[in-house]
Amino acid sequence: MSVSNTKHKKINREGFPTLMTVPVCLAGINLYMFLFTGGCARYIVLALSVILYAILVNFFRNPRRRFPSNDREKVVVAPADGEIVAIEEVDELDHFHDRRIQISIFMSIFSVHANWFPVGGTVTRVEHQPGRYHAAFKAKSSTENERSLVVIETPDGQEVLVRQIAGAMARRIVTYPSVGDKCRIDQHMGFIKLGSRVDLYLPVDSLICVKVGQKVKADETIVGKLP
Repeated sequence: MSVSNTKHKKINREGFPTLMTVPVCLAGINLYMFLFTGGCARYIVLALSVILYAILVNFFRNPRRRFPSNDREKVVVAPADGEIVAIEEVDELDHFHDRRIQISIFMSIFSVHANWFPVGGTVTRVEHQPGRYHAAFKAKSSTENERSLVVIETPDGQEVLVRQIAGAMARRIVTYPSVGDKCRIDQHMGFIKLGSRVDLYLPVDSLICVKVGQKVKADETIVGKLP
């Protein structure tokens, strides 16, 4: 079985309920303002409503992405848009129980919040882990926040772990694959609402191709190469 490739739409499917409900609420508020209030207040509310809806549309945008090279062997691609906030060797205790290189990508509220698979292969583990809602840029969010864990085994037998992490405002993590699914670069792996973080765990002898503070684009930026 394989993960179905998400059909490209300008808006991510996770945004449809919100983008259909919010306009109804905003229309009701603005109708009330125009019927029962006067002065410039109603125009201020209208302007704020338009800005709010524009922010929501921007948040749920779903840009067309395709990794720009056919050479994908050993390549690890960024699973999320955002800024690299950590690259460090850590003890990974949820799955590997050994030392791994952790690469952390912080997604601001203005980032694309769809997530892509960083490597191709077979999904061997998917697990949701409840937790807290610390600010996603803090190191302790990796181990204490609500998170979803996905492990992918590449065709040559190496495992890459991806952890989707909720932030202080993000309260919904969506993870698409199931255990046994075949996956590849260019496919959507999930979605996280509002500011959040995605961590990658690679073998310690991997070649790291990014640095802390660098901006990355999901499904386009090479963050590392497997040994």
